[in-house]
Amino acid sequence: MINPLLLTDGYKVDHRRQYPDGTTLVYSNWTARKSRIEGVDEIVLFGLQYFIKKYIIEDFEQYFFKQPKDKVVKEYKRRIDNYLGQNQVGISHIEDLHDLGYIPMVFKALPEGSSVSLRVPMITMYNTLPEFFWLTNYFETLISAVIWMPCTSATIAKQYRKLLDNYAAETSTNLEFVNWQGHDFSMRGMAGVDAALTSAAGHLLSFTGTDTIPAIDFLEKYYNANSDNELIGGSVAATEHSVMSMGTLEDELGTFKRLVTEVYPNGIVSIVSDTWDLWKVLTEYLPQLKLDITGRDGKVVIRPDSGDPIDIICGNPDGSNLNEIKGVIELLWDTFGGHTNEKGYKELIPQIGAIYGDSITLERARQICERLKQKGFASTNVVLGIGSFTYQYNTRDTFGFAMKATYGEVKGTGRNIFKDPVTDDGTKKSAKGLIKIMKENGKYQLQDEVSWEEEQKGELKEVFRDGKLLIDDSLKSIRSRV
Repeated sequence: MINPLLLTDGYKVDHRRQYPDGTTLVYSNWTARKSRIEGVDEIVLFGLQYFIKKYIIEDFEQYFFKQPKDKVVKEYKRRIDNYLGQNQVGISHIEDLHDLGYIPMVFKALPEGSSVSLRVPMITMYNTLPEFFWLTNYFETLISAVIWMPCTSATIAKQYRKLLDNYAAETSTNLEFVNWQGHDFSMRGMAGVDAALTSAAGHLLSFTGTDTIPAIDFLEKYYNANSDNELIGGSVAATEHSVMSMGTLEDELGTFKRLVTEVYPNGIVSIVSDTWDLWKVLTEYLPQLKLDITGRDGKVVIRPDSGDPIDIICGNPDGSNLNEIKGVIELLWDTFGGHTNEKGYKELIPQIGAIYGDSITLERARQICERLKQKGFASTNVVLGIGSFTYQYNTRDTFGFAMKATYGEVKGTGRNIFKDPVTDDGTKKSAKGLIKIMKENGKYQLQDEVSWEEEQKGELKEVFRDGKLLIDDSLKSIRSRV
């Protein structure tokens, strides 16, 4: 494992000497500054506890403090010398930190799972020993790299949940089903395992459906979850194209029959259905298997996996044939029927359903729900597989996350510092001085340029101080906040 002090941008390593002589404290904050997703102006805080446990405590303990000082100092010096060439970065500050044996900092934060308005700081951090003033912003790179994605994915998942809740409230009697209606299919398309885990954990703050199994282990390890006594995440048996192809085109009907009567005579099974001809599956094979399906104790879920998801699920009025015009849900209704609920919308029988898991976005999800509503169908007739097309197509700039210093102390005197580039549109303008967050009418509000006494009174609570985790939150409580 890499020395955690090397998990930073190269320009950070010599900022220690660039601060004014006599600097003893640097105080910074983590804030979402803007939104590139229309209608989203509150961001979910998630991932700080993981960052602290994994990197500030576990990794520093194992790969820095418990390593021989000569070893870690030598490898740090070698890397910086090879990287910068002749330099005066020095190693005494690294030796001093190793001798200390812990990270001398405070992290304060709003509760994880909270929704925080844009431009309101979520987290503040500062050093507790004067000689380690350089540590605060040294961590900017690492905290940003680790936390922006779980915050972003948790925020987007909450938008899906709000959308699906709203349509279910209008059209369905099965409101609890929304827990499973947004299903995470993203792992294979994410930028590495850590991104997959943190993003999938963010998804699970709003839903219980996931195919990212290790996200459950992640939440057990870092967020005090326990799958033995609570539902963290789950899924169902499901096929893939290799299974269907192996059954051969000539015996596709036989493959379907074997799956629903022999392999899975009960319970939920999801069957990918467009390996060859989705419309033939819906209009020829399923009618022949109707008694087998309706006689099961469980649901058969039909999974189309190609084409425009809105048109495939809801039908395309400009389609070239009646099947394309009707779409999956109406064709399932034609074969299996169901009931019209008291809200006036059709719900398929419980033994049949559909899922679409390719290229779903928030806007496509909205259009699917709206088109189904316009056709008289409840939104809960379909599950949406939410994949990397949603969760990987983002950057730190999706919500403009940044960590900026706003206060410092030099030779015993406090300095309120800020940035406000004249060439910027206002996005990069920072807060100024010490920060206090208040809650008014259910929303967090920023007060900056406050005294140390006032800074201690706000909604920001100490999560970590001098090597010790002070708040160890649970998945259950974080979900309740979301």
